[in-house]
Amino acid sequence: MDKLIYSLTILLLHVSSCYASSSSFNISTIPFAQGFTPLFGEPNIIRSSDDQSVQLHLNLNTGSGFKSSDLYNHGFFSAKIKLPSDYTAGIVVAFYTTNQQIFSKTHDELDFEFLGNIKGKAWRFQTNTYGNGSVHRGREERYYLWFDPSKEYHNYSILWTTDKIIFYIDDVPIREIIRNDAMGADFPSKPMGLYATIWDASDWATSGGKYRVNYKYAPFVAEFTDLVLQGCATDPLEEVVGGGACEEKNDQLAMADFTTITPRQKLAMKKFRSKYMYYSYCYDTVRYPVPPPECVIDPVVRRLFKETGRPKFDGQHRNRRFKKRAQVMSARNYGNQEDV
Repeated sequence: MDKLIYSLTILLLHVSSCYASSSSFNISTIPFAQGFTPLFGEPNIIRSSDDQSVQLHLNLNTGSGFKSSDLYNHGFFSAKIKLPSDYTAGIVVAFYTTNQQIFSKTHDELDFEFLGNIKGKAWRFQTNTYGNGSVHRGREERYYLWFDPSKEYHNYSILWTTDKIIFYIDDVPIREIIRNDAMGADFPSKPMGLYATIWDASDWATSGGKYRVNYKYAPFVAEFTDLVLQGCATDPLEEVVGGGACEEKNDQLAMADFTTITPRQKLAMKKFRSKYMYYSYCYDTVRYPVPPPECVIDPVVRRLFKETGRPKFDGQHRNRRFKKRAQVMSARNYGNQEDV
């Protein structure tokens, strides 16, 4: 028995070392008042006494949201987030960068969007990127999580540099976009602010609007802490004209540890994308007969998807795998980080 306990302890230590939180990155957090202001629903924004954490509430009256006080010419944006629990159908919690309030027709955007579900069913989420108002060329991907995001905090981070975008969960990179010339203005280039919101998206968020927000479970609370704004704050109009004040900070950002994906992280990202991604525009040949230029087609992952970009369910082994996953999700057991 002692030998078994020892072996399990070593295994847990190994898992923890392989999937540490992004607190392992060399970054500093900031108080809410130092970097953020309310966006809407201010009575539903509840700040902690030390100003290091904030809750966003959704009730029958309104949702809520906050935004960074400044816009940034590239940066690393991060927060530890805990999502609402129980019945969350129709709810969207978003953590994203955008400049839509200034460039309404040519805006840039990078999104985490968490999609609620009925009781007993798992949260799902999607990432997306827009450049220069290219909303008709959405680049969305959709995923499951390997943990229950309502049970504890996890780090969600967006890295945006002059030549790459990386979405992180803890220190696992789940998506990377490398800029190339063929993307043109579709790669986000104008200064953006960081936003966080919770809102009622009953018309589409859960099963295409079949399940709506049920306010008998309200208030729905999304919690944020360890807020990070690392980048060069800038005036977007000056930057468009051609200012170069952020070159030094952009160079520092490009040299940070979180801008380089290690071999271990590459393996974790490949495992995540093959196991938990259930839609990718890169594999949607109905929508894009020729994949957009930034898509890197993984032959192994490609075999898992139909021409619509959704998973295949044919084959006895695949059927057993997805049946098992559905049973696990129904039990609210999201697995563990060793599976990523």
